[in-house]
Order: sequence, then C-alpha cells, then structure tokens
Amino acid sequence: MKPAPTLSSAFLHPVGHSLPEPLVALRKQRGSALVDMPLPTRKTENWKYSSKYLKLTDDMAISLPAEGKTGSSLAVPGYKVVFLNGVMIPEASEYPDLDGISIQSFDDLDNDEAADLADRLDNTLDNNAVQMARLNSARFEDGLLIRLKPDAVLDQPLFIVHEVTADASGSAFPRIYVDAGRHSQITLVEEYISSGSESVMVNTVTEFALADGAQVTSIRLNMEGDNVQHIGATGVRQQRSSRFESHSVGFGGPLRRHDLQVRLEGEGAECKLNGVVVTQGKQHYDNHTTIEHVAAHCNSEETYRNIAADQSHAVFNGRIHIHQDAQKSNADMNNKNLLLSNGAEIDTKPELEIYADDVKCAHGATIGQLDETSLFYLVSRGIGRREANVLLTMAFINELVEQIPVEAVRETAQTRLNQFFDQTFEEA
Repeated sequence: MKPAPTLSSAFLHPVGHSLPEPLVALRKQRGSALVDMPLPTRKTENWKYSSKYLKLTDDMAISLPAEGKTGSSLAVPGYKVVFLNGVMIPEASEYPDLDGISIQSFDDLDNDEAADLADRLDNTLDNNAVQMARLNSARFEDGLLIRLKPDAVLDQPLFIVHEVTADASGSAFPRIYVDAGRHSQITLVEEYISSGSESVMVNTVTEFALADGAQVTSIRLNMEGDNVQHIGATGVRQQRSSRFESHSVGFGGPLRRHDLQVRLEGEGAECKLNGVVVTQGKQHYDNHTTIEHVAAHCNSEETYRNIAADQSHAVFNGRIHIHQDAQKSNADMNNKNLLLSNGAEIDTKPELEIYADDVKCAHGATIGQLDETSLFYLVSRGIGRREANVLLTMAFINELVEQIPVEAVRETAQTRLNQFFDQTFEEA
C-alpha cells in the first residue's frame, strides 16, 4: 500500500528571526507539530476536490525575499499597509493617526505585547479542519496586529495590499490579527496581487476577534497570476451583538483555496458572507465556509455564486452548525452556480447541522447554464450574441458585486470581470 504523502521537512525551517521571542517560540512549537504531517489527499473529506491541485515542491519552501518594487492595482482612497512576500513594508504604507487605533508590525511588538498575541493566535480556527493554516503558524516571517479600543472608529477603509514577486520559486506567509474592542468599527480590504512567472505558494491567515457590539467589514480580492497557488484562511470569533460582514471576490488559478470560519459566541451576534468566484481555462477555486451558531438569538446570511468556463473547476462547501443552546437562531445559505461550457465542473455541498429545536434555517444550491430562451430574446432585439452572454452572466453575479461597500474595490472587480468576459466569450 502506497504511504500517504507528508509535508517535506524543507517547509519546517523559517529564516526570519527578528520577531520577538514569544512569537519565535510559538512558531517553533507549531513547526515541531508539523513533522511528518500528512498532506491532503482525495480521501481527506474537505480536500476531496482540491488535493490533486496542491503541488508543494522543495524549491517552494524557500521564503521569497522581501525586496523589490511594490505597487497596487487599487486606487487606494485612504489608509494602506503593503506586504511584500509576506513581510510588511513600512515605507510603502500609510497609517491612520487616530486615537484608539493601533497598527503594528509583529516585529515592532515588545515582549509583553508579543506574549499576549502568541496566546491569541490560532484561537479563531479549527486547525484540524483547516490543516494548511498550521503551516502559516510555523512559517510566518512577519505580521500585522490591528487593535481598536472600545468605541474607536476607523473613518476610512484600511487597505492591506499583499504582493508576491514570483521571480523565483518560493513561498510567502502573510499573517494578520484584528482585535476589535467594544462598539468599535473597521473596514478592512485585503488585495492579493502578483508579478513574475515562477511557481510560488502564498499561505495566508487572517483572524478577527470582535468584542461586544463591534462592527467589522472584511473585503477580500484575490487577483494573483496563474503561477500562484493560494491557500488562505480567515477565522472570526464574535461576542454579543457584534456584526461581521464579508465580501470575497476570487479569480481562479492553479490552486485557489479559502477557508472562512465564523463563531457566533455571544447572543445577538450577526454575520453576512458574500462570495463571487470566476474560473476559466484549467483554473481551480475552492471555498469552504463554516458558521458556528454557539449562542442564542444569532443571525447568519450566506450567499456564494460561482461561474466556471472552459475546463475549469469551482468548489463550494458551506456548513452551518446550530449548537444545542443556540435557540432562536436564524440562518440562511444560498449557493448558485453557472457553467459556461460542457467541460467545466462545479461541485457544491451545502450542509446544515442542527441541535436546537427553535430555529429558522434554510439552504439551497443550484447549478445550471445560461438560459437559451433569454439569449434568443436578447439577440432577437438586435443585441450581439457575445453582448447577450455578457449581460446575462454579469446579471448572475452583479447583485453581490454591487453590495461591496468600497467603490474602489467594486471598480477593480468589475474591470477584472470584464477581462474575464472578453476572454471567455467570442463574437458569434
């Protein structure tokens, strides 16, 4: 019997030692736990459709250098923090100067702050379900700690620009932790971009801790090149009456994977998760989401839509878990999928696990193609077939794109979507 593949030891040797000692110790501890870690296979349930796309060669274990020119496709209207190959670049960043809001690189923390952060890291994610997040904990070279004191409000969105320069094979491990105090408010935009053509891996983890009444909006825009494997995880823990809103727009690649886990731990907490994915060629994108209703009187709303063209592959696995004490929960999940060719594939698996008896829950999933009757109607009115295809496809996802609350992100997403349509549809 062929032995299961394990993580190469080459991935267990981080090179950055400028971090405070408590974080170095945490990283070393996490690395020791990864020795002989089995890699996901088709028999690994939550990697069933994605394991064959995961290619971790030894040359990818090398940390990419944090040097070179930086730039961003977003016209950033306010605050910005730039990461280059997983390391923060202060000279390319523009920080808010507001009372009650602290933004620090992990490298700039004193020992007491680093020890407190080390106790908090990894507490928002189920690391058994999100296996590759453990690799980030063993390899992060730097990170960003964002702290909002009670009642602090960030007046403009904070853009986190993650750049990777793929001039040689290697990897980057960005890390972010957001501590949102009572009744604080922040909008965080994460943009992932790349340059270069060598095969690289980006393994990223972002964690949010929301205190009572905190309001956090998270926007994630993945636009890396076709040579970049991206494995990301976002963990969220919410307390009483807090609200978390997520908007994710992803463009496919050799492997795109995002795990989003939300725990509603305080009564009255709410979350809203929106996601749009488009794939073409032989690209792949996998979204796995989990919402844990732990406390009573919590609400969750989740809507994801996938479009797959050519021979590409999209995956959605959404799970809502209503715990026994989570009475009066209200949960709704909806996943719609559009196939633009006979060679494309979409796999969807919505899940509800309910242990409380006084709840309102619903979920649904559909997979289909463009309606020929609607196409014929548009063409018969003088609209070209290509334009008709674009109109119907954009209408399928535009409802979610229009809900993104930051104009610069909406415009960037729509520009990239138009490029996708140009490449996918030919004039008939």
